[in-house]
Amino acid sequence: MSLNIKPLDDRVVVEPLAADEKTASGIILPDTAQEKPQQGTVVVVGPGKACDKETCTCVTPMSVKKGDKVLYGKYSGTEIVHEGKELLIMRETDILAVL
Repeated sequence: MSLNIKPLDDRVVVEPLAADEKTASGIILPDTAQEKPQQGTVVVVGPGKACDKETCTCVTPMSVKKGDKVLYGKYSGTEIVHEGKELLIMRETDILAVL
């Protein structure tokens, strides 16, 4: 997927996995009962966080990269719709683990 979104600093754009529509026993869940997904795929990565010092030009590199499957907090990030896709923009620190 090619996006024309360019996240700033230590932010990443994540495409969440689809929510489960059925329970393990086969009961179909309505939209209101579905849990928000907590896993997704990184689609765009920002350049990294700049140092806090005004004279420093160094940037802390990102530890995730495009294509990584990640686990994030239930209420992390900001939901957006871009080109018909639901995406999340979040800070790298909101990502709990790379799967």
